Amino acid sequence: MAERTALLILHGKQAANDEVRAAVGELRERGWQLDVRVTWEGGDAKRMVGEALAAGYRHIVAGGGDGTLRDVAEAMGLARTDTGLALLPLGTANDFARAAGVPLEPAAALALLEQPARLIDLGRVGDQLFLNMATGGFGSQVTANTSEDLKKVLGAAAYLFTGLSRFSELQSASVTLQGPDFHWQGDLLALGIGNGRQAGGGHVLCPDAKADDGLLDIGILPAPQEVVGALRDLLAGDELFVRARLPWVEIKGSQGLDINLDGEPLRAESLRFEAVPQALRVHLPVDSALLSRPD
Repeated sequence: MAERTALLILHGKQAANDEVRAAVGELRERGWQLDVRVTWEGGDAKRMVGEALAAGYRHIVAGGGDGTLRDVAEAMGLARTDTGLALLPLGTANDFARAAGVPLEPAAALALLEQPARLIDLGRVGDQLFLNMATGGFGSQVTANTSEDLKKVLGAAAYLFTGLSRFSELQSASVTLQGPDFHWQGDLLALGIGNGRQAGGGHVLCPDAKADDGLLDIGILPAPQEVVGALRDLLAGDELFVRARLPWVEIKGSQGLDINLDGEPLRAESLRFEAVPQALRVHLPVDSALLSRPD
């Protein structure tokens, strides 16, 4: 199949998006064979990735929110393919796309197909791969409890609204983190294990993360005794965070762990996270903040 061939895996809610339709038409006018498949139910995106690879498409586009991107990226990573992935961010948060500098305007996002794909890392926990971030603590609870209806009305601000409304439920989690030359034990309010930088609709937990350095960034917000004062200080700066950059980290929780893995809930007593270097080719802007190496 020719090099300028791509399959757009489009979330079903975006099937009638006129801006997306126009962007697809514009790319076709520039000589691309851009075919479109629309998801209907859970598992469709992963199945369509397999079909696209079997058919020989040289590029796959994930069109939707962070959930669609997660499903497509994981399926491609597990397949260990050289096919390039492009992002068409159409969700509420678009956390990875925003951190990477991918345009939110469909035509500009699809134009990145004409940029060379760059090798980036993935994260792995158990038999699952993730592209952006694993989060724990109060932030992951907010993400999990923000309703789809509220996101439709308020957009990314829905996460903030949910967080404020659940402020009285704010609780710390007692955990132990162990990695190469790193050990931390205590109560935390928030945890980020990042290949990307932000999660939950713009919460930046790993501000210096790079997606191509072969490492995972760790961001820990310890739980202080005075929560309100700590949150006030947090808004003023970054000093409260404990940070590390590791090839792997093991986490244990005295009362179990509730982790949000790119939007997918995960619960266990202990988990091991590790970086999978150069696991996926992704079309990103040449000046993307998530790239550490030049072209």
